[in-house]
Amino acid sequence: MRITDPTDEAIRAAATIIRGGGLVAFPTETVYGLGADALNPIACARIFEAKNRPRFDPLIVHIAQIDQLDDLCTAVDAMARNLAERFWPGPLTLVLGKSDLVPEIVTAGLDTVAVRMPAHAVASRLLEGADTPIAAPSANPFGYISPTTAQHVDEQLGERVDMILDGGQCPVGVESSIVDLTAGRPVLLRAGGVSVEDIEAVVGSVEVSAASPERVLAPGQLRNHYSPRTRLVILASHHSCAPVNERAGLLAFRTPADAEHFSLVEVLSPAGDVREAAANLFSCLHRLDRAGLEIIYAEPVPESGLGRAIMDRLRRAARD
Repeated sequence: MRITDPTDEAIRAAATIIRGGGLVAFPTETVYGLGADALNPIACARIFEAKNRPRFDPLIVHIAQIDQLDDLCTAVDAMARNLAERFWPGPLTLVLGKSDLVPEIVTAGLDTVAVRMPAHAVASRLLEGADTPIAAPSANPFGYISPTTAQHVDEQLGERVDMILDGGQCPVGVESSIVDLTAGRPVLLRAGGVSVEDIEAVVGSVEVSAASPERVLAPGQLRNHYSPRTRLVILASHHSCAPVNERAGLLAFRTPADAEHFSLVEVLSPAGDVREAAANLFSCLHRLDRAGLEIIYAEPVPESGLGRAIMDRLRRAARD
């Protein structure tokens, strides 16, 4: 077991692992990340190998200070600085032109780089201690349910990680929002922990990308992603259907009236709060997926605020 409490000694050891080209899983406010020195291409290659991640899918680079943007990116304009000052540290990733400092393996050969500053105290301490930007996708096998606890990481990646820093359950629970600023206007590439409404309050209208799977510009854009091994089907409404001759689970938004019809029910938010639902989403999916079910039914969530990010994850998790 490589899980360790984030003591000062453990943070120093994790920082040494990062500087030495190793892999450290660490908590952020969104999900647990699988981190390597973002400026070391060989270390970053280990991320792809550990996750079985395709090389065309770029990584997000995590930084400790806003002024590191100027080292990693070109043409950091007023819009980028306004968004960074408003939402960092926090669950927003900015896509900007990349500098020559960033290895091509990190950006999947693109001339852009995705950067964010995480808000979790453990992530901040690790970044400060390592004294280097850290590339970190979610710490799970590619395409599977994202990890929001250290135990999720250990169950899924185990010996492929040199150390897992345990910072408890991630409070936001869904990945960061990703905004591309390279087109002269803000384009949302992935819904996430900062709502579109809050982003638009800073920069005005935001275009929502209709990304093509043939050209992945940011993580989480593939049609199928975040998927449990058990088949997941999204219900047409909050009225759940009674399963027939199958061992079925229900991912409910609120506490359902017909829970007895299901082998297992996981409730995202008894009060119907989308923030609570987002924080619980991946942990609920992990429990349902471990239950030996034949199918998981998922109730839809209102698509406002973080509800947009939840429905994005559920649609990508549902298999055709």
